[in-house]
Amino acid sequence: MPTWDAVWINAQLATMAPDGPFGLIERGAVAAKDGRIAWIGPAAALPGAPAALARAVHDVGGKTMTPGLVDAHTHLVYHGSGVTDFEILSQGGGRKEMLQAGGGVPGMVRRTRAASDETIYEDSARRAGQLIAHGVTTFESKSGAGLELAHELRTMRISRELGRRFPVTVKSTFLGAHAVGPEYAGRTDDYTDYLCDTVLPAAVREDLVDAVDGFCDPMGFSHAQITRLLEKAQSFGLPVKLHAEQYRDFSAADIVARFKGLSADHVEYVSEPTVRAMAGAGTVATLLPGANWTLREKQRPPLQWFRQYGVDMAIATNCNPVSSPTTSPLMMMNMACVMFGLTTEEAVAGFTRNGAKALGLAATHGTLAPGKMADLVIWDVPRPNELPYRIAANPCAQVIKEGQIVYTAVEPSDVKAQDLGDAVVLTGVARISVMSRGNPNSFSVRFTDVYANKGGQWQMVTWQSTRLPD
Repeated sequence: MPTWDAVWINAQLATMAPDGPFGLIERGAVAAKDGRIAWIGPAAALPGAPAALARAVHDVGGKTMTPGLVDAHTHLVYHGSGVTDFEILSQGGGRKEMLQAGGGVPGMVRRTRAASDETIYEDSARRAGQLIAHGVTTFESKSGAGLELAHELRTMRISRELGRRFPVTVKSTFLGAHAVGPEYAGRTDDYTDYLCDTVLPAAVREDLVDAVDGFCDPMGFSHAQITRLLEKAQSFGLPVKLHAEQYRDFSAADIVARFKGLSADHVEYVSEPTVRAMAGAGTVATLLPGANWTLREKQRPPLQWFRQYGVDMAIATNCNPVSSPTTSPLMMMNMACVMFGLTTEEAVAGFTRNGAKALGLAATHGTLAPGKMADLVIWDVPRPNELPYRIAANPCAQVIKEGQIVYTAVEPSDVKAQDLGDAVVLTGVARISVMSRGNPNSFSVRFTDVYANKGGQWQMVTWQSTRLPD
């Protein structure tokens, strides 16, 4: 009688255990039972034939397998595009010019407030699906696109709904202190009281909050204001974190360390004494290269101090419409290596082991070990150091959530293109694998996609697919 639900064999297993390069097990195997890892090690050390040990046997074919990626900082739930912000920034403008044009965080808040719950959910669900297709099995979702009681609550409800409907773990973070709500312009103290006395307690009553964050900066909230918010958070038993030291050394990460917070995020300008305080508190430095790139910042996080004092470094997409419109963890790994100087191993650890720690999930996620969640990703690369290497690539072949295959990349073949001037017709065959009521279902389709040039932009105008006989 099989002992395990499934076993994966013939994998380059990057366990991401900290005791060796990538925690690599050559020609490894990993077994799952009841959603958790039941066994892991060299395939040659399996206690029997794979088919006798597990109900399902999957041959990875020598590809790389890692823990499911953990995206520890996103603003995933919002509505609308920040392309106007991008155009300003790409032509040399900055935060001041964005705000003068009605953009930045206020623009995101205005667009999100004007959208229906259904529209916000559909937009956010699309981004969640993209993260999963890039190997993410756990992500944080911040509020902060509402900055008012009803709007903050509905965005956090959407975060919870994403976690219910998608095969992904979603940690909901309250970021009402992302900026001052427009109704409280010029009254930051009053707005802080509003967050502490009204909005956060209401979100807690609905069980919508897993952690509390804020923007501690002269352009945001003072030390005293943020301290009030974090004290209120801890009165509810909630862990804390902060947007800290992105634009200047404001000693915000010192406050996080004093509260033994999960993470200080951005931290380009963090000082050496503050890094020592973070190390003593076990606070993770979450690096956000997408924002550093888009905002054309010159300051880089002080990696030498993080390494010297043993501060773990996470990396995250910071998915948001203003400064980091991305759902590509591997692109962020590449940027962290090229712009900040992380090694390839540090980059992969930033989206696995240290990403999990930044969300308070180190005991259950982020590495491959017996008893941990069977969240796995198969990558179509021969070695894990290839993941940060490729620019804007997505070699994610398959995603496993709690022992169940939840995503398999489409495999196109025999693709042909017919150029008709202002239209292009693509035809081909695609192999599709999906989960249907917990059961795998694979089939092939012949597809036809038609793209038209509309005002200089190519858009899909129609498509058709026909299932092929098995």
